[in-house]
Amino acid sequence: MRVLIQRVTKASVMVDKKTVGAIEHGLLVFIGAARGDDREAADWLCDKIIGLRIFSDAEGKMNLSLEDVKGSILLVSQFTLLGDLRRGKRPSFINAADPSEAEDLYQYFGSRLAQKVKVAYGIFGAHMEVSLVNDGPVTFWLEKIPSVLGEKNGA
Repeated sequence: MRVLIQRVTKASVMVDKKTVGAIEHGLLVFIGAARGDDREAADWLCDKIIGLRIFSDAEGKMNLSLEDVKGSILLVSQFTLLGDLRRGKRPSFINAADPSEAEDLYQYFGSRLAQKVKVAYGIFGAHMEVSLVNDGPVTFWLEKIPSVLGEKNGA
């Protein structure tokens, strides 16, 4: 699984010109599932995201977690995070999970996050328009690589 995490002061996602998810303060999390990803990888990423100390304290240092600042998450599925651009000019998505498996992991991921913080959602597989106002900008890339791809697990 790969996630792109953006610290935001507000973010929203629209589908067919209707807002389907919005937050005021927290993280915009884009998630892409790879072949071989499982709930164990999702659990690891959820715990990592919730515990990341990437919000500023009173002294301006990144010392606070999402829970500490009572922030929310806007979760958006994005299979293009699995695009391999190493060859040619067109991305390859051969490592992306099957859509039905990816959707199951997306739903599971959101439910796990929602056990700790408020979560708003995009719509899996929909053409979405995402708007955000950076808080920083502060952006992080995080992944848990499935062993099925022949690589060592870890971040």
